[in-house]
Amino acid sequence: MTETKENNKVSPEAWVVTVDMGLGHQRATAPFYGIARDGIISVGSHSSSDEAEKALWEKMLGAYEFLSRVRAVPLVGKPLFSILDSLQNIPPLYPLRDLSSPSYQVKLLHSLVKKGLCKGMLQHIKTSPLPLLTSHPAPAIAADEAGYGRIYCIVCDAEISRAWVAMEPARSRIHYLVPCGRALRRLKAYGVPDERIFLTGFPMPLELLGDKNLDVLKHDVGQRLHYLDPKKRFWPLHEMNVKHFLGGKNIRFKNERLFTVTFAVGGAGAQVDIGCQILESVKNRIKNSELCLNLVAGVRKEVKKAFEETKKRFAKDSPLVNIIYADTKEEYFRLFAETIRKTDVLWTKPSELSFYAGLGLPIIMAPDIGAQERYNKAWLQEIQAGIMQEDPRYTSDWLWLLLEEGRLAESAWDGFLKARKYGTYKIMEVLETGTMQRETSPLKR
Repeated sequence: MTETKENNKVSPEAWVVTVDMGLGHQRATAPFYGIARDGIISVGSHSSSDEAEKALWEKMLGAYEFLSRVRAVPLVGKPLFSILDSLQNIPPLYPLRDLSSPSYQVKLLHSLVKKGLCKGMLQHIKTSPLPLLTSHPAPAIAADEAGYGRIYCIVCDAEISRAWVAMEPARSRIHYLVPCGRALRRLKAYGVPDERIFLTGFPMPLELLGDKNLDVLKHDVGQRLHYLDPKKRFWPLHEMNVKHFLGGKNIRFKNERLFTVTFAVGGAGAQVDIGCQILESVKNRIKNSELCLNLVAGVRKEVKKAFEETKKRFAKDSPLVNIIYADTKEEYFRLFAETIRKTDVLWTKPSELSFYAGLGLPIIMAPDIGAQERYNKAWLQEIQAGIMQEDPRYTSDWLWLLLEEGRLAESAWDGFLKARKYGTYKIMEVLETGTMQRETSPLKR
């Protein structure tokens, strides 16, 4: 058991397991570092796997990164991408029907587990019967087949493929922690019983939430809505509603910074060119101190280099252009949380960052990559928190129209009310009690 800062309350310990495959799965487990026995275990890493298992993971990671980049290859990129994308296909949910029969993806994952995938992790977690919390189906399925007890799997997308569910769903021990209703319906179609699905929301860094009353988030959203509405199109319509949920003290505008846009590339380094085009387009607004731009390179040195070279060309030495980079993922997640607190618009492909709409961030959606991102995009549009990007070469024009018309503020408020933001606290509740209380307030969903 570990002790939290809030009221010295004892929190549950767990085995927290992720995979080194992009940033999404690791972002989902990062908020639970404080309760992780022996730290967060990364399947496929040198510390948790032998050479044979590492080789299996490297093949999977190589295929993932290739899939993320191949689409940009002229002529052959899109056809080749469509073939590869079919391997992670998510079938249409409608008409409603039984989708529980094992797919090719399920059989492939089970065969990899039998070959030794997750073997090192299984040896490690058998030393103590703690709950297992993972953000990828492979560790969950491996533990399930090994007869492990309490298994909780964080779902990282609005809808997922059949590969996330065991061969025989009704017999499985895996419990799912899902970010939205779409994911819940999908799991039910795959044969997972209701009692093993918890609608928690995606886990957010506690630095962005604050205490259980969300004191930090209320403050940040209250300020952000002012930066997103310079022409006062949003506030006359929604001030009473905003005051009700955020409190009067949080909506008094302090005006301490500039309107800020954060562009985040994918974990595999995809879509760097979009960030470069954005900077070129808004260079004059940066020069006139109308905008601060954050370009998120993550842990990719080649992305950092590309952004640095673009900055030298269009905004040399400007303190209003920041490149967010770290040598380790742990440091990157810390820097990213700091950046998000002072971000007004998050521009990214519809990955797991789609769920950051719940933080009151309008999401400008870069082109999706892969089936799961198409469903994330549909979910963002459904809750009116996501806006498709226009041509990034003309960002200075179309983004300013959205800003001055109050559209960005509307999207921010829709996301705050409709997307769940309490996921970290609800997942902790499930780990501690085995269940969770259903909330009706938009603040605790």
